[in-house]
Amino acid sequence: MKTLPKAGCLMLTVGLLGFMPQVNAQRSNATPAIREAIDESRLVTLEGNTRPEATAANDLGMVADDFRLDHMQLQLKRSAERETALQQYIAELSDPQSPNYHKWLTPDQFAEDYGVATGDVDAVTAWLKLHGFTVDGVQASGLTVDFSGTAGQVHAAFRTEIHHLAVDGVTHFANMSDPRIPAALRPAIAGIVSLHDFRPKPQMVRKAGPQYTYTTSNGTFHALAAGDIATIYNLTPLFAAGYTGKGQSIMVVEDTYLYSAGDWTVFRKTFGLARTYPSGTLTQVSPTGAITCTNPGFQGKSTDPGYGDDGEAAIDVEWASAAAPNAAIILAACEDTSTTFGGLIALENTLNGPAASLPSVVSISYGEAEASNGAAANAAYNSAYQQAVAEGVSIFVSSGDEDAASADNGSTSTHGISVSGFTSTPYNVSVGGLDFGYTAEGVDPAVYWSSTNSSTYTSALSYIQEIPWNNSCAGGLVATFVGLTPLQLCNNAAVTSTSGSLHFLLAAVGGSGGPSGCATGTPSSSGKVSGTCAGYAKPAFQSGLFGNPSDGVRDIPDVSLFASNGFWDAYYVVCWSNPDTNPEVGGGFTCTGPPSAWPGFGGTSVSSPIMAGIQALVNQKTGSRWGNPNTVYYSLANAEYGTTGSSTCNSTTVNKTSTSCVFYDITQGDNDAVCRARGGLLTNCYLPAGDTNGVLSTSNSADDPAYLTNVGWDFPSGIGSVNAYNLVMNWPH
Repeated sequence: MKTLPKAGCLMLTVGLLGFMPQVNAQRSNATPAIREAIDESRLVTLEGNTRPEATAANDLGMVADDFRLDHMQLQLKRSAERETALQQYIAELSDPQSPNYHKWLTPDQFAEDYGVATGDVDAVTAWLKLHGFTVDGVQASGLTVDFSGTAGQVHAAFRTEIHHLAVDGVTHFANMSDPRIPAALRPAIAGIVSLHDFRPKPQMVRKAGPQYTYTTSNGTFHALAAGDIATIYNLTPLFAAGYTGKGQSIMVVEDTYLYSAGDWTVFRKTFGLARTYPSGTLTQVSPTGAITCTNPGFQGKSTDPGYGDDGEAAIDVEWASAAAPNAAIILAACEDTSTTFGGLIALENTLNGPAASLPSVVSISYGEAEASNGAAANAAYNSAYQQAVAEGVSIFVSSGDEDAASADNGSTSTHGISVSGFTSTPYNVSVGGLDFGYTAEGVDPAVYWSSTNSSTYTSALSYIQEIPWNNSCAGGLVATFVGLTPLQLCNNAAVTSTSGSLHFLLAAVGGSGGPSGCATGTPSSSGKVSGTCAGYAKPAFQSGLFGNPSDGVRDIPDVSLFASNGFWDAYYVVCWSNPDTNPEVGGGFTCTGPPSAWPGFGGTSVSSPIMAGIQALVNQKTGSRWGNPNTVYYSLANAEYGTTGSSTCNSTTVNKTSTSCVFYDITQGDNDAVCRARGGLLTNCYLPAGDTNGVLSTSNSADDPAYLTNVGWDFPSGIGSVNAYNLVMNWPH
């Protein structure tokens, strides 16, 4: 659509504990990992469980002993033998030669076959109760124990203090050191998922301010309508063939219910989806289960100022429906507890609930850098996605909106290269973000857009050449556009001055991608990939694809779709009728009139639900669930790219939907970010003497951008973008 411009010594024998709490865990015959007496004088540290914000500079002092921490989560872990067996089973699920091919497990089967040993669950929960905690519930798999208590009880049991913090003008609380537990319990405990109230960030970015654009007499911006995505990514012939998502369910994980569920209806009516695809539905649920899930109602204010959670929810339900218009869209949300992100509770309850309630596909549009999220929280998401795959549920997660610097939350990078722990696991599809390349190259938009809109506001003519979405002055394409190098642009007065017209370029904003670096371990420098940090091992499906580095770790993203917020011309429109003008909500919008007046957004929070919708079409066509579809994506990409790449499927030369390409290879641009020193130290930042700002680099002493595109797989775009029709029609059965 075209529009205008702190615990005494206790010695307990595990087998002789005098009480056992009532729990909801499935009884398991697995051999317990806890085999020693619990000696409170022999302690070990649960590494990687302290927020980077928990510093002396932010410290407002210790909370009162009776300060409540409700519904904390203790993440347990299965035995090494069971873990190995599960990984093998998951591999067999995608091996057509295996007798276990597509033998998806029910939640009860998963708990019985791969859950935590009952003896371990009993020992851990009894230990918690002995310290005065209330055990509120245990998931059927035994992997998650929900418990509540006070800061004094946390100090006594886990030897860590909870303090008030002041961070960016907002009061928070968090533990000031990694928790410690009796060594006897360590074989069964991965960590405490959260002892703080920091929340992940929704991966949405409001429509940009000043843009580098090519203005024609028809207007400056192109606001994407549902039909534009259908044209650009070749969904239209799939819809015509009856592949519309009917019979499929797409669950979007949120932190709120919608301000107005009617916005979804308006979106579908405006873009002609309601009339043509009447089977599409929207429901909002708070999944019940072992962990208390409270209906969140409408939560407009995010803990991250400027981001409304309901805006995120509107984006997800609407654009998932645009890609799979006859699918059942399920918004799943639980109210945040004092320590736990409600979206995680919703996902865990769903995956441990009735088999009949499992969705086909899940999309998650929240993120947090691995080193900030912490090892325990990373383990929680990895475990949940692992269970989803075993049950046949496909998980799609936004790669992030911070270029290759996810720890910096869209500001100038000081923490170096990092990726989100929500998206870096081997068990989910990480969806990156792209932009359109015609403006950067000075190509007339008329090549790709009609001068008039259809009755449903569609004007895209074909596939449009793509580049990585990157709003940073460190981006090579924008620097070239204005006749400068990235370093010159990032140190130009128009960028460095707070009153400069291009000051918005002094931020790491764009599609995220990079290597997993701190999924486990403890950073030696707060919030940075350092110390004992380690990334997830490279999954088998990713090894060997042309362009993917031999770095031994999981790399993201996997695939990418358009996610720009208007930097180079185009953005997404969203029906979001929240009238609140509070900047911490980010509303003040209506959905009246033509969509040219609707709020505009970008972010990988849009590309993820669209890709989830495309997977729903695959599921419908094949009549099957697919667990982790990366096994197929990478197989198809290997066939297409071979050992040298595919010139035929290079995005720079493809502009017709009739091509046989499954993926479009993105070979121009980068997701490099602007950076500075922090505490006098540079981290992945090339900053020449005399300059104020540098560019994110794999070396501090050389300009080695993090990261450039290349032929085949690359960090800014992964495999590339997709031709949905060819993807679905070439999918194996």
